[in-house]
Amino acid sequence: MSDTFDQHADNIYQTALDKVPGFTFDNAVARVFPDMIKRSVPGYAETVAMSGIIAGRYATPGSHLYDLGCSLGAVTLAMRHALQARGDELSGCRIIGIDNSQSMIERAGHYVALDEATVPVDMLCADILQYPLQNASVTSLNFVLQFIAPEQRLALLQAIAAATLPGGVLILSEKLCFSAEEQLVQDKLHLDFKRANGYSELEIAQKRSAIENVLIPETEQTHIERLKAAGFSQVVRWYQCFNFASFLAIK
Repeated sequence: MSDTFDQHADNIYQTALDKVPGFTFDNAVARVFPDMIKRSVPGYAETVAMSGIIAGRYATPGSHLYDLGCSLGAVTLAMRHALQARGDELSGCRIIGIDNSQSMIERAGHYVALDEATVPVDMLCADILQYPLQNASVTSLNFVLQFIAPEQRLALLQAIAAATLPGGVLILSEKLCFSAEEQLVQDKLHLDFKRANGYSELEIAQKRSAIENVLIPETEQTHIERLKAAGFSQVVRWYQCFNFASFLAIK
């Protein structure tokens, strides 16, 4: 593998900065993303693996499976292997990974090319708020909605629901916020998780500054009510680890 696509340790916030810029999914983040998200999001590996399991259950022949805000394509590949295992049962399916970061898509395309599975995959650099979704049996929106302006979230979910076939699903994973009392507990546990994964107090503080006005979490109830308002008939929380949770919205 060329050095261009080697994975590196997340050291972006190791050095004290005079001014911490807002967080963006640029080339520096793409370069360290696997390490960053593993050390920052508790339960991330399980979320990815179970997204594949869910895709294998709900995908239908000849449909599209979308990985929206796909970053480096971890869920794309989990879906791909789940479909590969089903063989001819799911003939004609196509997985489409979409991200608005060119750096992420370039690396994701590299990993998809190295993958031995043969289910068709397209990796596209595009705006998920504008992309014309259609014929979807499964859509993944993992840790993405939280980066979209709150006033745009319902419209995106409505577009996903409208494109989803009857019985199809949306996998939604998000960082949650809670009542003041529970928030204190969850925040402490999340900080302990980061410390246990080797982040220093400086790194934690600077990352918090970079992301605090970029990532805007909401409550579980807000997510459930909005998913139903968007057109999904049932919403199930299937996973939670500290302040991160995953939901299955069924059309």
